[in-house]
This record gives sequence, C-alpha cells and structure tokens, in this order.
Amino acid sequence: QVQLVESGGGSVQAGGSLRLSCTASGFTVGWKCMGWFRQAPGKEREGVALTTFRGALYSYYADSVKGRFTISRDNAKNMVYLQMDSLKPEDTATYYCAARDYSYPCGFDYDMNYWGLGTLVTISS
Repeated sequence: QVQLVESGGGSVQAGGSLRLSCTASGFTVGWKCMGWFRQAPGKEREGVALTTFRGALYSYYADSVKGRFTISRDNAKNMVYLQMDSLKPEDTATYYCAARDYSYPCGFDYDMNYWGLGTLVTISS
C-alpha cells in the first residue's frame, strides 16, 4: 500500500527556515518523480519543487521559491525533504508530498499519482 506522510510543518517568522520531511512506504522513492506542492487558503494548489533521477539527478522549482527552497531525497531512508529558507508570509500554505508512478516525465504539468495528507506551514511577518 502506497503511503506518503509529511512532517516538519509549523509556525515561524518571516526570514526563518523549516525543513519538511516526507516518509514514503509501499514503493521506492528513487524510482519515481517526487515532489512538493502547496495550497494556500482560497488559492489553487501549486507545484513547489520536484526531483527525479534519469541517469542524473534533476530538480525543478517554481519561480517563487527558486534560490530559497531545496528539494532532496534519501533513497536509503525512502524519504524526500524540502528545505525552506528565507521564508515569506506568502509561503504560508499546506504543503503536500506527492509521487508520480514514473521517473520521467517529471514536471509540474504532469499529474501526480499519490499524495500525502499535508502539513501546515505558517509564516508570520
């Protein structure tokens, strides 16, 4: 049974950092396109960061988080992380870990097949 469980959310002040973790079970993260998405109150869900391996490790970021967020994975632990630095109030959202059945293609335009329940991140000004 495929399961994704997020952790690490919380409340921090603007400029601070948080590290989100996603624990996967039922499949191996190393073989899949893995990503983080977020949904702010009253807004549509948006892609934040993706990572996949296809001969080399590739990472993709939304323009709004480039240079501030870093996605990584630990295949041995079957986990994916999102390091979030220089946080802004507009980063406030519920963050979801997601996985796609294939490592390629991997992009924000492609549907993800599995989703976690989310973890709330609140950034105060």
